[in-house]
Amino acid sequence: MSIDTLAAAAPLEPAEAQQYSPLALAFLGDTVDEVMVREQILREANRPARDLHTLAVAHVRAAYQADAALRIADQLSEEEAEIFRRGRNASGISVPKHATPADYRKATGIECLFGYLFLCGRTARLRELFQTVWSDSSAENAEAEAE
Repeated sequence: MSIDTLAAAAPLEPAEAQQYSPLALAFLGDTVDEVMVREQILREANRPARDLHTLAVAHVRAAYQADAALRIADQLSEEEAEIFRRGRNASGISVPKHATPADYRKATGIECLFGYLFLCGRTARLRELFQTVWSDSSAENAEAEAE
């Protein structure tokens, strides 16, 4: 089942979606991002589950998501940038040991944005942003492997 199918239920109006706390949106956005990552990895290569899991973890960790936020920052509308900022600046965030506070806040911002877009039924925009990040990171990984 794809993100598009899951989101088809009953999209919310932006004003309704904005009523959720940034951390609630990030809670949903974390799952949305992980499903898209897993789908992309699976479609690219049929590998053992252990390898798929390792690849997925590399793409859903805070440092990767923080980098992703920087990659799409100039593509965000005013509304999307505001949702990202709400997530990044949310209070009550507990930073895990494996992440820097700055990376974790940016990761929370992108998760908040993804949750918001999902709730609003804007899956085409969600996929567009995801593909920008994925394409950029794939190109960088190919360059790193070539060196």
